[in-house]
Amino acid sequence: MTLDGETLAWKAHHYYMLNKPAGVLTATEDRRQQTVLDLLPPELRGLGLFPVGRLDRDTRGLLLLTDDGEFAHRVISPKCAVEKRYHAVVEGTLCDADAAAFGEGLTLGDGTRCRPARLELLGGGACIVTLTEGKYHQVKRMLASRGAPVKALKRLSIGALELPEELAEGALRELDESDLCRVFMVR
Repeated sequence: MTLDGETLAWKAHHYYMLNKPAGVLTATEDRRQQTVLDLLPPELRGLGLFPVGRLDRDTRGLLLLTDDGEFAHRVISPKCAVEKRYHAVVEGTLCDADAAAFGEGLTLGDGTRCRPARLELLGGGACIVTLTEGKYHQVKRMLASRGAPVKALKRLSIGALELPEELAEGALRELDESDLCRVFMVR
C-alpha cells in the first residue's frame, strides 16, 4: 500500500533483541536510573515496547523487547519451558555434585523451590546455567546456594535464539520470523 508515493508498512507487533549492558534497569521507566527503553532510538519509543522478562541491573546479554503480550507470556511462563542459557563467572569451585543438584532441582535457603536446571562446568570459575523459569535473582541464588557466588552473569540465549557476538552492548536488532521460531525451539 502507498500514500503519496511512499510505501506504508504496518505490523501487528514488533519484536527486537537487545544486548543489554550492565548497569541498565530492565524496566519501562525509572526517574533515577537508565532503563532498557532509554536505549531505544527515538523512532521506536512510541511503539509501546516492553521487556520480556527481566535481567538484573548488573546482568548483561540477550533481552527481548516486544509489544506482544501473548508472545511475552509464552516466553516467560514456566509452563512453556522456554530455556534461557547464561554464562556465569563465580567465586569458589563447582563440581559434578553441584551439577547433579541443579539437575534434581534446588530448594533455596528461603524455601524457594527451583525446577531442575542444567549446570555445565567450564573450569576456571566459569559455567553455563540453563533453566526454564525466571525467579528473582534465580541464577545468582542457585549458584550461591552451592557456595559459588556470581561475579559476572550474561544471558546467551532464549530457546535456540542466540545473542550474536557482533551485536554490541546497548545495540538492538529487529527479529524476523525465523528468529521468533527459534525462541520456542530447543537448543
